[in-house]
Amino acid sequence: MNCEHEDKVFRVNEAGFEALALDIFRFQAQNNAIYGEYIRHVGIDPVKVEKLSQIPFLPISLFKTHKVICGEFEPEVVFESSGTTGMVSSKHLVKKTSIYTESFLKAFELFYGAPSDWVIIGLLPSYLERSASSLVMMADVLIKKSGKKESGFYLYEHEKLAGVLTGLTEGKQKTILIGVSFALLDFGEQFKMDLADMVIMETGGMKGRRAEITRPELHRELMDDFKVRSIHSEYGMTELLSQAYSTGGGIFRCPPWMKAMVREEDDPLSVHSEGKGILNIIDLANIYSCSFIATDDIGIVNTNGSFEVQGRMDNSDVRGCSLMVSDMR
Repeated sequence: MNCEHEDKVFRVNEAGFEALALDIFRFQAQNNAIYGEYIRHVGIDPVKVEKLSQIPFLPISLFKTHKVICGEFEPEVVFESSGTTGMVSSKHLVKKTSIYTESFLKAFELFYGAPSDWVIIGLLPSYLERSASSLVMMADVLIKKSGKKESGFYLYEHEKLAGVLTGLTEGKQKTILIGVSFALLDFGEQFKMDLADMVIMETGGMKGRRAEITRPELHRELMDDFKVRSIHSEYGMTELLSQAYSTGGGIFRCPPWMKAMVREEDDPLSVHSEGKGILNIIDLANIYSCSFIATDDIGIVNTNGSFEVQGRMDNSDVRGCSLMVSDMR
């Protein structure tokens, strides 16, 4: 079973986004068992859904407890979330790896140009230490597309990495250093370098290795360590096949097939195209799982569609979507 709209996802523009999203919603409401059950549970008739704000967004926690898929298929890859010991991981069963690859390559090219223009270095120890990471797959393909001999992954080889970055700086080579937050902080504390002409991109998360700090605090520390004017950020997660990017200030922008909205904390069915609340993400690349995800991130969606992440709901926020999920189990 294939969705007839699959070939339209990466060709969609702003004018056609809502119509395509509604078509994919109807496909998933009919063919995704857990999403269909959730829609019924919240009392929504899919036939009466006529605009984005009326679409029910699936609580992201259901990826931890259910197979969120359309129909039945043997996944080509299963992405699994990282987390601290004892946590239940989310699993994203991906029908076609090619959809994920097309999504992240087109998004990267949209924001940064061809990977072959860059040296791409991954400082992702917590992800490299486990399998089934969507971030590692993305970075691995980008590194290979780069084609530069200096591109590659670094685990804890900080001295070697510092030497490589020094050479790249002297050669004025365009370079992206993409790393998980704690690894960038560890490296920056050990080797304070002038990387002013490079892109330093954090992917978020201390993964239990350090105390959590706010994004502005993280960026200030990294800007001091690496003498850069801004820190870039990638917004992605196991449950999404697309990424948003920030080129500084924590302001994220989406590719054309992805959109951020906000819901009210106490009423998950009250969804708005802008304002402050809990972030909902539409990812049309999730065509064979669920394209409408109610995240646990607190944020702001701006009038121009860009968004900011201000924090996460903690375990005490058992209301709204959380109450609905507990009722379904």
